[in-house]
Amino acid sequence: MADPAIVGVAAMLGAALGSFLNVCITRMPAGDSVLRPRSRCPACRATIRWRDNLPVLSWIFLRAKCRDCGGRIPVRYPAIELATALGWAGMAWLYGTSVAALTGAVLFTLLLAIAVIDARHYIIPDALSLGGCAAGLALSALPGSTPPLAAVAGAVLGFGLLHVVGWLGEKAFRKPALGGGDVKMMAMVGAFLGPGGALLTIFLGALAGSLVYGPVSLRTGKPVPFGTFLALGAAISFLFGDTLFDEYLRAAAAEPLSALPRSLAPAC
Repeated sequence: MADPAIVGVAAMLGAALGSFLNVCITRMPAGDSVLRPRSRCPACRATIRWRDNLPVLSWIFLRAKCRDCGGRIPVRYPAIELATALGWAGMAWLYGTSVAALTGAVLFTLLLAIAVIDARHYIIPDALSLGGCAAGLALSALPGSTPPLAAVAGAVLGFGLLHVVGWLGEKAFRKPALGGGDVKMMAMVGAFLGPGGALLTIFLGALAGSLVYGPVSLRTGKPVPFGTFLALGAAISFLFGDTLFDEYLRAAAAEPLSALPRSLAPAC
């Protein structure tokens, strides 16, 4: 177990990044700068004072209201700050002060932003997908991360495979089946997780999207925010990918023998 002090520092850093993530989630879909102007109240547009911009705490102290106009501050803001803090703290707790912890924390932060934006707006900004791909490739140069060749192969496989799936879907249904943002996002995921992680992410994302949002899509006609479910699949792949692959290989190795008719099974 990691030093509690390190976990605490990681949580505070994550909370601060979560505050910036809220800015990205709000402004990126509109094409606005995430640097200027300073954070503003979503209701009256008044500039938020530094003391009112403390992650999670300010929302609690202000009772979810703007100091200037009294307008409600959505719970989404502290929720994202808290989720990012927990993500960074969790990586520090699992991996300590290692490249794996940094890689996981950066990936989790990108996935959280993508999941929320795609769920709300059905878009994935290039700054997150392509910028994240560049970050994954850069981190692969550090010891203890996905090896550089595997990162490049994963990015190419993730992008290429989902591009082919989207092309085939468009031919079959005579309408766009996947957004370009999903394809670029898989390049990012592959850069972080390598070819195996990219494949597992696509499988888990498709499965989760079909089970969770498929019935909603059929009933309402709304498209599935596939990036949201790919983000879930990527997070699971990072945390449990090795275990899932080991279990699959173990089951695959046992299946041929158990599937044989009793008369064909080797005698013991």
